Amino acid sequence: MSTTAAALAPAHQRYLLEARQMQALSFAVHIPLVCFGIAFPAMVLFVEWLYQRTGDEVYRTLARRWSKVMLALFAVGVITGTILSFEMGLLWPNFTGTFGGVFGLGFAIEGFSFFMEAIFIGIYVYGWDRLPGRLHFASGIPVVLAGLSGSLMVISVNAWMNHPSGFRLVGGHVADVHPLAALFGNAYLWHELVHMYLAGYIVTGFLVAGVYAAGRLRGRWGRYERAALAIPLTVAALAAPAQVLVGDWAARDVAHSQPVKLAAIEGLARTTRGASEHVLGWYTDGRVRYGIAIPKLLSLLAFHDPNATVQGLDTVSASQRPPVNVVRIAFQLMVAIGTLLALFGVLYLVVRVRRKRLPESVWFYRALVAAGPLSVVALIAGWVVTEVGRQPWVVYRVMLTSQAVTGAGGIPVGYATLALVYIGVAAAVAWVLRRLARVPLHAAGGD
Repeated sequence: MSTTAAALAPAHQRYLLEARQMQALSFAVHIPLVCFGIAFPAMVLFVEWLYQRTGDEVYRTLARRWSKVMLALFAVGVITGTILSFEMGLLWPNFTGTFGGVFGLGFAIEGFSFFMEAIFIGIYVYGWDRLPGRLHFASGIPVVLAGLSGSLMVISVNAWMNHPSGFRLVGGHVADVHPLAALFGNAYLWHELVHMYLAGYIVTGFLVAGVYAAGRLRGRWGRYERAALAIPLTVAALAAPAQVLVGDWAARDVAHSQPVKLAAIEGLARTTRGASEHVLGWYTDGRVRYGIAIPKLLSLLAFHDPNATVQGLDTVSASQRPPVNVVRIAFQLMVAIGTLLALFGVLYLVVRVRRKRLPESVWFYRALVAAGPLSVVALIAGWVVTEVGRQPWVVYRVMLTSQAVTGAGGIPVGYATLALVYIGVAAAVAWVLRRLARVPLHAAGGD
């Protein structure tokens, strides 16, 4: 489909880079909240199930407190998600105008999922002591399902942007549209979906556990805190090693579907048989300098064949190559942090299984406090690889980003305003969460 890009006239926009940065800022703010939308409702519901199974009031108190945090983060996600929705139309009108008929179904289902989630979060949070136990538990199930279905739709649209299908482009207009095939018949979707869902549990698990790890370092370590730390940490510890395997799956799909992105990840200037993998280093003058080369490893990882041929950046013109060092550094950062988190998770699981208790070392809890923010860094770095690695295409080999951008002015002003809005939102979130954290445990059951 690469030749069809010529049919789409580019907009004259001197602030293309600022428009991309503005979208990236909104995405970086919103995506950690998506992780909580995917994973946190399931954790809350699991804790309530433990209460109903055991009758232990500690679990009821924990589920009730967490449900209020869930509500607060959902409200913030509404703000950031709404901003993202407006940006899609305001910053990239040619993209939405041209391809809305292809991926619009996905956003329609995502909107329906959002309203379902909002309704049942309200019922769940305000239904404590007002609904019978089993009915209250059941009211949380749609929250979990809506969080999964809403994120599924957004990820399916992104997968379509990376591997477009389900339509033809005739004279700059889409034809023969098959929305279901575009959104769900896309082979690129499945590794991206699993990768993101596991990331949701990793980020949520380590961030929540990290809060209670910080409490332990300050001397707060009762039975409530131990339960509140062990549950999310166990979830994250199980997901982190599994993410390594999914990452291998994703890399092989990228090698087949987006070889230029893989070349940028490695800094591979020329198509090479038995290509080496470089750890660290800086790409300049057509090669990676100061890196540690591991012979034939790139071919082995990408195709499970040490002698396989890997396409290089030379397969496309310079104008169709992504910014190599941005993609490369983001990828190596994601892999390094992901590997550390996987090892950390295995360490925790070994201690938990063999010694039937939580680790006791103060250094373990210091590392756990750091694991939460690091998981967010890895999450954002991974999405930088996905989105920046696709550049200069907004729809891979179909529409250039420069063809999708608005021609309107005022983007720098909007960019600065948006940054101030997010600073205000961050301050408000911190204030709300601190207020919730300071509620005494004996009062946590009150509405």
